Amino acid sequence: MSFKSRAAIFKKLRYRLLLYLVVALALIMPLRTALEHHFLYFPATRHEATPASIGLVYEEVDFRATDGTQLAGWLIPGRDGAPVVLFCMGNAGNISHRLETLQLLHDLGVATFIFDYRGYGLSKGKASESGLYHDAAGAMRCLHERGWTADRVIIFGRSLGAAVGMETALRTKPAGLIIEAAFTSVAAMGRHHYPLLNALLGWMIDAKYDNLDKIGDLKNPVLLIHGRNDTICPPAMAEELYARAATRKQVYWIDGADHNNGLIAGGVAYREHLRKVIEEWTGEK
Repeated sequence: MSFKSRAAIFKKLRYRLLLYLVVALALIMPLRTALEHHFLYFPATRHEATPASIGLVYEEVDFRATDGTQLAGWLIPGRDGAPVVLFCMGNAGNISHRLETLQLLHDLGVATFIFDYRGYGLSKGKASESGLYHDAAGAMRCLHERGWTADRVIIFGRSLGAAVGMETALRTKPAGLIIEAAFTSVAAMGRHHYPLLNALLGWMIDAKYDNLDKIGDLKNPVLLIHGRNDTICPPAMAEELYARAATRKQVYWIDGADHNNGLIAGGVAYREHLRKVIEEWTGEK
């Protein structure tokens, strides 16, 4: 076989391999997105109730994420001149499933802004790690436009919202950050809950939500809240996060609490600890 013939064959093989690669990528990318959404996001689009259902005055707020996505949230006023809590929810349901938290924060006298992530509730778009960061950044911008400066904002994130809240705190330097039922990273969660599946398919999930890598860069004070019986985000993860934090920090353990019932299991002591921390961080009495 002549040199030219061999060269022509190799050229055809290269083009064929390139075509196979393009086809493989075209098939894999939607699968990666589907896999990520299957494990990380559980949105509900229908609101089951509103703050009015529990007697709270509230304002429906339409605003945009920093990438332009249309979002929706609720603003529950506090006492005159009160600081505001920006609440970043977990990965399931929507804001209508957080009424107990809204009642708790209202009872503390602070204003509260809670919003649906993209793809949740009335918000447009589809959830992703970068997208949720844009959503929270847009919520902070909305609060600034309404007169709350960063030193009058407390960010409170629960579960997945802890990761969203931490990224937002790094970007905006609020008065303080509260993270409840936080995990160290998506990769660590995969290793903990699905070791074999994670070893095989973990590389296909783009989302990192790497709280352990970020927490050391926080400048504002941080409160970690965690249930002693949390089997979803084990207490060891809270211990790792606390050890890595380099700013003013404290951890508040809730005996008997699992991943989802810290507010209930914590009772009065939980509420009073939140009050004390918020007053300390904002100078409120």
